[in-house]
Amino acid sequence: MKRLVPLVLAAALALAGCSLDNSDDTPAGTVKVVVGYQSKTINTVTAGTLLRAQGYLEQRLQRLTDAGGAKYQVEWQDYDTGAPITAQMVAEKIDIGSMGDYPLLINGSRTQANERTKTALVSVTGYNPRGALNMVVVAPDSPADGLEDLNGQKISASVGSAGHGTLVQALTRAGIDPAKQVEVLNQQPQVGASALESHQVAALSQFVAWPGLLVFQNKGRLLYDGAELNVPTFHGVVARRSYSAEHPEVLEAFLAAQLDATAFLNDKPFEAARIVAEGSGLPQEVVYLYNGPGGTSFDVTLKPSLLAALKGDVPYLKSIGDFADLDIDGFVDDGPLRTVYAEQGVGNYDTALASTTNPSRVAGTDPVCERPVGPAAGELWLEGADRPRPAADATCLLRAVQAATARGEKVRAAYIPDAELGTRWFADKAIWLREGATFLPFTTQAAAQRYRQTHPEAAVVDYARAVAEVRG
Repeated sequence: MKRLVPLVLAAALALAGCSLDNSDDTPAGTVKVVVGYQSKTINTVTAGTLLRAQGYLEQRLQRLTDAGGAKYQVEWQDYDTGAPITAQMVAEKIDIGSMGDYPLLINGSRTQANERTKTALVSVTGYNPRGALNMVVVAPDSPADGLEDLNGQKISASVGSAGHGTLVQALTRAGIDPAKQVEVLNQQPQVGASALESHQVAALSQFVAWPGLLVFQNKGRLLYDGAELNVPTFHGVVARRSYSAEHPEVLEAFLAAQLDATAFLNDKPFEAARIVAEGSGLPQEVVYLYNGPGGTSFDVTLKPSLLAALKGDVPYLKSIGDFADLDIDGFVDDGPLRTVYAEQGVGNYDTALASTTNPSRVAGTDPVCERPVGPAAGELWLEGADRPRPAADATCLLRAVQAATARGEKVRAAYIPDAELGTRWFADKAIWLREGATFLPFTTQAAAQRYRQTHPEAAVVDYARAVAEVRG
């Protein structure tokens, strides 16, 4: 495995050298900024898909032009993973990019040796405080119930990605040597998805939105929820320091535009999910799973807990290849973001930095149980409805599904947080337990089994039976 990442990056660098030269199509007197993003990595949407669709960056740059500044040209480049974005930044062909935490480590390590390519981590796009952004899925008919069942098996992952980093940590905690007791196939997410469907691999470990997409399409079953690690995972934005030094106004415009996109997503998550679905080609139901209320925390601040987790992940670099040591404190630069906060009047940066509350939560009153919703709330999305409706808890959600079905209404999607870890998940894909008159959902068989060990009276029921048996 240690030989895989250098080879992958070398190939990415070779491809980078064949891409369009940044200066070829830039009119004289125009400042060009090249932005690398991942349209299907939907926790980067505030620095990628949503940002691009809404035109916030172009609008911010146009204001600079209208105020007597230079003209600006934005080029967007879409990639499947963070590795090729890093390769393009090493080749000085991408100025600003977004990617997950483990790819950020590789980005920092690979770029620091050269002053022209050296990057800085300047903001966060979204995070999960427990690690639920990365998951391991198996085929629907797989006999595996836990990670221990993958011992000796082939697992698909994009080596160097956030999904691979989670896999390495999870296997290690389970007592499985990820370098010796499993065979990791280095594959792009879509290739791995095909390998899983054709049973060429026993499991696939990936970042959002691939696990949710495969489960939604009935091509996968969730085996391991990254939230079990209880270590924050996040996606962030890196910028080449040399470019930012030459054009500080561009980076500040980008960060201001990212704040615009973040505010829009948190204020209008359902509309944002529609826009991201159209821009990424992903089903809106899958996008809303992660981008909806109670899913990813979209917060741009560089929180100490996230940076501490990043420092804890540094040994991962040594486990996969010959990477230079990375000084996380030197890699992070919150100066531009603090400047934008001060100049845009969007609030106090330190106050936002200290907040650990998800800015987007399910709100309102449950129309079936007739009570305000709280942290255990879910949502029911009916076909033809202009937006999902809140459900106070899992039992209330089942009652709402039961009532809607009785009326002949079609359920497009139902979302509910895992009873143990809090991960937002599809209700019809959850593992359900019935304890008296209360129903509890879990993302995985392992989570449900842990609950039953201390609550032996809880009985396993499938989703259809739970809907049929729930009572008011």
